[in-house]
Amino acid sequence: MNALITGISRGVGFEIAKLFLENAHTVYGISRTESDELKALEKQYPDHLFFKNFDLSDPENIKQNIFKDFITNHIPIHVLINNAAMAYDDIVTNLNYPELKTMFDVNLYSPMFLTKYAIRNMIYNRISGSIIHISSISAHTGYKGLSMYAASKGALQSFSKNISREWGERGIRSNIVVPGYMETAMNAKLTQDHKNRIFKRTALKKETDMQSVAETVLFLAGEKSKSITGQEIFVDSGTL
Repeated sequence: MNALITGISRGVGFEIAKLFLENAHTVYGISRTESDELKALEKQYPDHLFFKNFDLSDPENIKQNIFKDFITNHIPIHVLINNAAMAYDDIVTNLNYPELKTMFDVNLYSPMFLTKYAIRNMIYNRISGSIIHISSISAHTGYKGLSMYAASKGALQSFSKNISREWGERGIRSNIVVPGYMETAMNAKLTQDHKNRIFKRTALKKETDMQSVAETVLFLAGEKSKSITGQEIFVDSGTL
């Protein structure tokens, strides 16, 4: 199985890529930067991990840079995982258009264009593929300062549900994974007190396990989930 995964340099994207490789799949990964951990993974899986440096704040150049220079229709895509994201954290009265536009380019518009060309690849190769978008619990439960970020993820969820209806007859599935709070670089600036308040809102009273999110993505990518589409799968420690 060939998987196109965005944001694989660190965090949950790295864990997803690593899990796919451990299960003998091939990963075509995209990130703005290449971490030391990713470089080590490339050395470990030289024949199954292929990396492309690309900034997803530039959705207009996705076709050329990713689907012509990196992947062509002669490389069948079995699964697309739209994981890359950026957070623009602030209260709405401080809303700034350039930062907002960049976030929506990364979180929504690039996933839409990636989905467009991945579906074309799947149709060309007659593949019943799987599209998986990584969302956020903030699209369902309010958090101070995350209204703009939540809006971008909420739009992605609506997009996914409609994609599942549009392309289901072709055997192409589209699902959303909704993680809760995880220890990632995006959340690094949160204080421990802030984190504890987030944990108290969950049934398990702890952060979401990144490996659990990755395992859910792997399940949704494969044949064992062939009747699941148009769904939002929560992996959030029971956020209440």
